[in-house]
Amino acid sequence: MLKTAIKTKAYATNGANEPLIPFEIERRAPRADDVLIDIKYCGVCHSDIHNTRDEWGGALYPMVPGHEIVGIVTEVGSAVTRFKPGDRVGVGCMVDTCKECSACNQGLEQYCQKQVVLTYSSLELDGVTRTYGGYSRQITVRDRFVVKIPDSLPLEKAAPLLCAGITTYSPLRHWQAGPGKSVAVVGLGGLGHVAVRLAVAMGAKVTVVSRSLNKKADAAAMGAVDYIATSVDEDRARAQEAFDLIINTVSSSADMDSYLGMLKLNGTMVLVGAPPEPLSVNPFGLLMRRRALAGSTIGGMPETQEMLDFCGEHGITAEVEVIKMQDINQAYERLLKADVRYRFVIDMASL
Repeated sequence: MLKTAIKTKAYATNGANEPLIPFEIERRAPRADDVLIDIKYCGVCHSDIHNTRDEWGGALYPMVPGHEIVGIVTEVGSAVTRFKPGDRVGVGCMVDTCKECSACNQGLEQYCQKQVVLTYSSLELDGVTRTYGGYSRQITVRDRFVVKIPDSLPLEKAAPLLCAGITTYSPLRHWQAGPGKSVAVVGLGGLGHVAVRLAVAMGAKVTVVSRSLNKKADAAAMGAVDYIATSVDEDRARAQEAFDLIINTVSSSADMDSYLGMLKLNGTMVLVGAPPEPLSVNPFGLLMRRRALAGSTIGGMPETQEMLDFCGEHGITAEVEVIKMQDINQAYERLLKADVRYRFVIDMASL
């Protein structure tokens, strides 16, 4: 007898201007290569707001957000060998790809050349079935897109690593942050505070660049050796041609040319924040110092597991404020005001 779909509680929005409200969804019964997860916590990413409010376009409603998912395995399919019931696991921003293209074959599934199936507000490979995210009690995911959470990491503090962690770890590794490298992190928010901790653990000399001095003490506590407040003339002058690598985490319009001026000869600035509007750049800021402006998204599945293992070894977690599911709409408004240090995480027991 075939298993039927699994009904589970969730929170969803029905439109760009609608609040998140209680909702019921169906998860598929585990197939041979599936893992069924009882979700314990789900992080709240700024991209959840962009998506629920359709600021990037293409939103599918009703929408259940959430792509920083951690929980416990309750069932595995017959072909699954890496996981067993009781395992601590996580699911990030994607739940499937073609698994056949050159990017997928390199373990770079995030750059799949055919289709990346996002954790929510996306269509599965069949082109029909809609995905729902982690603001829910259960989720069924292909085992390839599930990762193990080290025992040393508390689940609630590990949840943001599934997005904020891998989003910053991947460019730090790709552009070889480490001893002898001067790294600046622009924006000390949900992504930025994790980026600082990762870069420090990699051995880089880390500076935080922010608009004001409000988070200077926090930056120092996280291991940053310097702090640049862009509102202070002396700080801006000191930052000129100071860094080998800049990880820019801001998701609003900013003066790209001023940040590019902080790069040394051959330096690179990597955008990991995603402003909804185009950005302008003076090409001479790149040409005259052979600088590079780059972008990076999340990592592939092997790198995501590598990131989690690295965090487990170095005791790196996110700073979180745990909230009830019923408080999510207020949390969105607080997040827009930067009124959180540094990541909201939903306790799914509240559902």
